[in-house]
Amino acid sequence: MQILDGKKTSEDIKKEIAAEVQQMKANGEKVPHLAAVIVGTNGASLTYVGSKVRSCEQIGFDSTLVSLPEDITEAALLNKIKDLNEDDNLDGYIVQLPLPKHIDEEKILMAIDPDKDVDGFHPANFGKMALEMETFLPATPFGIMQLLERYKVETSGKHTVVIGRSHIVGRPMSILMSRKGYPGDSTVTLTHSRTKNLEEYTKNADIIITALGVPEFLKADMVKDGVVIIDVGITRVDDASNPKGYVIKGDVDFDGVSKKSSFITPVPGGVGPMTIAMLLQNTLLARKIRSRK
Repeated sequence: MQILDGKKTSEDIKKEIAAEVQQMKANGEKVPHLAAVIVGTNGASLTYVGSKVRSCEQIGFDSTLVSLPEDITEAALLNKIKDLNEDDNLDGYIVQLPLPKHIDEEKILMAIDPDKDVDGFHPANFGKMALEMETFLPATPFGIMQLLERYKVETSGKHTVVIGRSHIVGRPMSILMSRKGYPGDSTVTLTHSRTKNLEEYTKNADIIITALGVPEFLKADMVKDGVVIIDVGITRVDDASNPKGYVIKGDVDFDGVSKKSSFITPVPGGVGPMTIAMLLQNTLLARKIRSRK
């Protein structure tokens, strides 16, 4: 069993990007500029956005944090999105989710300029991904593909089972794993909460990518020997014995499933760190596309 170490791999990718940014500076070129928009004071969102800003500083990107009040109107937020779309100094930006309940998330995401949508959520970019055109891949699926590639996990002809059909992870993963080339060329089954007899699929899977959000859902008796496990789940579980009062659990019963796996991602330290690294990779791509234009 080999651990797919997202923490180490993400640091490797950041170093590669940093070297490229240094070369851009040496050539007198503009360095990539990423902005993050956060509405309100959600603790998890603040932590995540702070991590993104620090990563930008670490690799030499310019970064801007746009912090907006919880009670901002939808119209005012849309005006801010318009300003960011028209800011020529900005290569890409993200709007941190979730947004307050009085704001329509879909309307906000649709308003983002696809050329600056480094989260890869806009339908224009999703469509390009499905057609295998150059575009911004959603950061978490992009990170998973990088882990598979850098650890040389065989995907061609393999049966991949994706658990979860969200637009952020499950659905794009099903597209990416079935596309031509490496990593890809898999036969993909997309399963979800309405799938009957899920174990029939997981027991026959060569690769399982689970983004369900149910702690330790996938047990050892649900997988076959040699399976590759990608665990996207991150759930806080109360634990009085932990100084923080909680522990982070993935969708996979790691202790049991790891004994049967050929490759497996840990939680934390697996897919999570890769998401930020690929957001930075998308921002670098955005700068390159803008410079070509």
